[in-house]
Amino acid sequence: MEFRHLGTSGLKVSEIAYGNWLTHGSQVEEDAARACVRQALEEGITTFDTADVYANTAAESVLGRALQGTRRESVEIFTKVYWPTGPGGPNDSGLSRKHIMESIDGSLARLQTDYVDLYQAHRYDIKTPLEETMEAFADVVRSGKALYIGVSEWTAEQIRQAHTLARELHIGLVSNQPQYNMLWRVIEGEVVPTCEELGIGQVVWSPIAQGVLTGKYLPGEPPPSGSRATDQKGGAGIVRRLLREDVLSRVQQLKPIADDAGLSLAQLAVAWVLRNPNVSAAIIGATRPEQVSENVKAAGVRLDPDQLSQIDKVLDDVVERDPSKTLESTPSERPS
Repeated sequence: MEFRHLGTSGLKVSEIAYGNWLTHGSQVEEDAARACVRQALEEGITTFDTADVYANTAAESVLGRALQGTRRESVEIFTKVYWPTGPGGPNDSGLSRKHIMESIDGSLARLQTDYVDLYQAHRYDIKTPLEETMEAFADVVRSGKALYIGVSEWTAEQIRQAHTLARELHIGLVSNQPQYNMLWRVIEGEVVPTCEELGIGQVVWSPIAQGVLTGKYLPGEPPPSGSRATDQKGGAGIVRRLLREDVLSRVQQLKPIADDAGLSLAQLAVAWVLRNPNVSAAIIGATRPEQVSENVKAAGVRLDPDQLSQIDKVLDDVVERDPSKTLESTPSERPS
């Protein structure tokens, strides 16, 4: 495993992080979830990403139990706030001071820790003044309940405004968590240049495009049984937009490039994400320990310019690059 700084902060994270969206507390049983966490630790992963809304708070609880017995100082725990986690009351969501202060305490209790290393705004809240949100985050940091602050799926301008306030409040806004992979590159035009300027790193989700970049979905054939595309608990909605014949056929054309690099398609996809110097970590998920071991092999891989050029040539027509689609990256009913 290799490690990178989270933005220009002093915090180091494993360049491959383990995330439990759509798995812990929902897609897999707890014993399997714990096995995956144990495997992640054995493979050298130290960075674990979750959110209060995942499996309606159950994912945080499962992760907290899975990490029991692990030296707290040896791991970095990330969680998020924004989406509703209560019965649907008027203050059960968003980035108001009330929701942030109540949510951090709930997350810490479920994670069985006194603090999280990174507390992230899971989306931008257009109904709450940004000043109120950032002041609440500053108090969370000063109380010792979080060490750093991050955001997820914010536009370049929203990130810039938040960074200005964070500097004034003397807290570290160090990361953004966007969707990013070979097929979805909407952050490259505006978000990445802004974050490079401000010293903010990307902790990216869906580096293998919800499994599409593994090559297991074949053009002209139904999705494999048990795959995310057949998961009626929510995974199918994310994958469906990519299950187009043109996309699937192009993915199959990546196989010779992966073979030449001595990588699986999934490893190629993760290595491609990590080739971006603004990426601090790529989040992988798993339902089985062997999936963790397989994806971790992308750590430290360096793709050469010719391989990168070949990838671009194969995928060019099916790549989404429009920066305006940043906020469209996840259906609102299935927060990532």
